[in-house]
Amino acid sequence: MWSPFDTIMTDIVIKGKAMANPHRQEKLGELFAAELSELMRTRVKDPRVGFASITRVEVSGDLRHAKVYVSVMGTPEEQKATMKGLSNAAGYLRHELATRITLRYMPELAFKLDTSIEEGARILELIKQVSQEDQERREAAAQTETHEDV
Repeated sequence: MWSPFDTIMTDIVIKGKAMANPHRQEKLGELFAAELSELMRTRVKDPRVGFASITRVEVSGDLRHAKVYVSVMGTPEEQKATMKGLSNAAGYLRHELATRITLRYMPELAFKLDTSIEEGARILELIKQVSQEDQERREAAAQTETHEDV
């Protein structure tokens, strides 16, 4: 019986060795991200796990390890507490994933803090600030020209 997961569960055999398909790693990462997001929203009851969202999941070539990148909104202390709570819940989340996704081996989950959203927001703020300063300089230059013309 065919299932939608059959397309991502194929392996490439090269020189007698089974190697994971890179496309499969990406698809599994996307699937893990979606399932983990759902589990964090509905099943994780740890109060330390605050407003966190999974940005991406990288699955290793042998499909034994998965790095789960998590973006956490809040103070550095809240971020640290959330990461500690997720690390403590890793076994539970791995077990829940195994009940939802059929794989020979469920990868070990390692949670990593993803600060790319914060860095992006900081860069946007800097661009906005430079743009505003540039606009103020242009306005000041335009005013000095009008005063010189009078």
